[in-house]
Amino acid sequence: MAGAIVSAARDEILGRIRAALRDVPATETATDVPVARAYRHTDERPRDELVELLCARIDDYHADVRRLPGDADVGRAVADACTDMGLARVAVPPQLPRHWRPDGVDVVEDRDLSARQLDELDGAITGCAAAIAETGTLVLDGQAMSGRRLLTLVPDHHICVVCADQVVGQVPEAIAAVATPVGERGVPITLVSGASATSDIELERVEGVHGPRHLLVLVVG
Repeated sequence: MAGAIVSAARDEILGRIRAALRDVPATETATDVPVARAYRHTDERPRDELVELLCARIDDYHADVRRLPGDADVGRAVADACTDMGLARVAVPPQLPRHWRPDGVDVVEDRDLSARQLDELDGAITGCAAAIAETGTLVLDGQAMSGRRLLTLVPDHHICVVCADQVVGQVPEAIAAVATPVGERGVPITLVSGASATSDIELERVEGVHGPRHLLVLVVG
């Protein structure tokens, strides 16, 4: 009975959509119709203020965030984090800088590792394409230092390095930053706001359901 109710509701919704689109020419595309975009596209706040806001938002999501003075400090900070979390084997994108990789840890480059192989590792270390201060969101573009989408969804721990010049204030700025790889190469975009978590009907928070249960963000600069 429940299945029949769901099916009927779906059919009704799809029917309404078809009716609403009845007068749309078959050859019309989404870009043929101008859309008013009067919302704010940029954020004029100083970079330092945006970085501080990003860190505060990440903390609000119950993720860990640490500030680093410079790029040369990343490797040591990652190694310390691996020690703190007990990570012995971690995956990294092949493009991750050598000096960002931790000593004393088995570092495995993700060259098309399977989901099972990634699940056998303790964590993943990546960079990002951008970070949104207003929402505390990391933007991963599925390539280069962001790594494949699978890399940042399977392992239990994710360490992400964010450079201060990658921090933008608003969502439209971040979307503009990744527009080229999306448009030209069709890469998937992953937006990460804190560690993976959900709540059941009793509002019990459960972490690690749809991705890493622990997120550490290292903000450089």
